[in-house]
Amino acid sequence: MEPENDTQISEFFLLGFSEKPELQPLIFGLFLSMYLITAFGNMLIILAISTDPNLHTPMYFFLSNLSFVDICFTSTTIPKMLMNIQKESKVITYAGCISQIYFLILFAVLDVFLLSVMAYDRFVAICHPLHYRIIMNPLLCGLLVLVSWVMCILNSLLQSLMMLRLSFCTHLRIPHFFCELNEMIQRACSDTFLNNVVMYFAAVLLGGGPFAGILYSYSKIVSSICRISSAQGKYKAFSTCASHLSVVCLFYCTMLGVYLSSAAPQSSHSSAVASVMYTVVTPMLNPFIYSLRNRDIKRALKRIIGIPVM
Repeated sequence: MEPENDTQISEFFLLGFSEKPELQPLIFGLFLSMYLITAFGNMLIILAISTDPNLHTPMYFFLSNLSFVDICFTSTTIPKMLMNIQKESKVITYAGCISQIYFLILFAVLDVFLLSVMAYDRFVAICHPLHYRIIMNPLLCGLLVLVSWVMCILNSLLQSLMMLRLSFCTHLRIPHFFCELNEMIQRACSDTFLNNVVMYFAAVLLGGGPFAGILYSYSKIVSSICRISSAQGKYKAFSTCASHLSVVCLFYCTMLGVYLSSAAPQSSHSSAVASVMYTVVTPMLNPFIYSLRNRDIKRALKRIIGIPVM
């Protein structure tokens, strides 16, 4: 027997960052700029990797997938917020809210999975360089990405279906710029015990598991780098994973900031501000981190733009 959804309302209100009318043009311009930079920067990374045969390697294959996911991640929230500001409306439909939750969880967890897969790729490249091409073959790379997508889709579907069993008896005012899972569960007027259990279990399993894999990979990488005798060899080995390590630190630190801000009392507004870091700022910075620290990416981008390559 399927749980009955007795939701009595058909729309919610996203309060955003401020209700002051004079601040809305500033917020609109700021987030539109960040969204365009994110989309353009990540599309350039994908274009550079797809058009340069020298970048057809496992590391850049995973990077192009990460860039695609980052575009989708920001597209889940920012366009709706910009549309609401333009229309001077804060309304989001019930179906739209559930859809946002589904895609937000999907792309957030996909980010985590892809970062862990990229850490494994760097582990094999540095710790087993002679067997790298054999281990990281096209079949395994495709399988790792496919499994990541399947697991994330199933998790998002489960979380969304769990939301459908909840009831919301009053006009819900969400102090956020998107429908965030934890915020929605806290504001339901029906029993949320099972939802909380599923949410935290998934967070530990699908968030903590990949993070543990990243820590293990980098512990082996650091151990392997320390055994290299020459300083130049150590620098070269570390430089191959510096960009990825920077993105991992940025993503997990911002996620930790969101968790700490949401745990504090009366923190809905600070939680919304902190959420901007991992939903908007991190996807926007990823192309810069990878392009500024990577000669191959910079060379491919110069070819696309038309700058002579030295």
